Amino acid sequence: MTHLQVEYSSRFVKQLKKLTPQKQKQAIQAEKLFKKDPFSQTLKAHKLRGRLEGLWAFSINEKERIIFEFLGKEKVLFYKIGSHDIYKV
Repeated sequence: MTHLQVEYSSRFVKQLKKLTPQKQKQAIQAEKLFKKDPFSQTLKAHKLRGRLEGLWAFSINEKERIIFEFLGKEKVLFYKIGSHDIYKV
């Protein structure tokens, strides 16, 4: 399986920079795993419903998540990163 190509929204980049260095490190580790296997049990990737239908999310740690969208078979866009508050529009 080839690695997924990841693009980042400007909002995602801003939110990532606001995280603590430790959480940034966890996000980088989670992204590496995601690129190899987006449906790894560790990440708990799941479809979102309601207003966020069409988007997905996966876990970085117990609190932080990344919301993303599949743009194609091998390409995704990371929209937001942060605690459960990111589910609010």
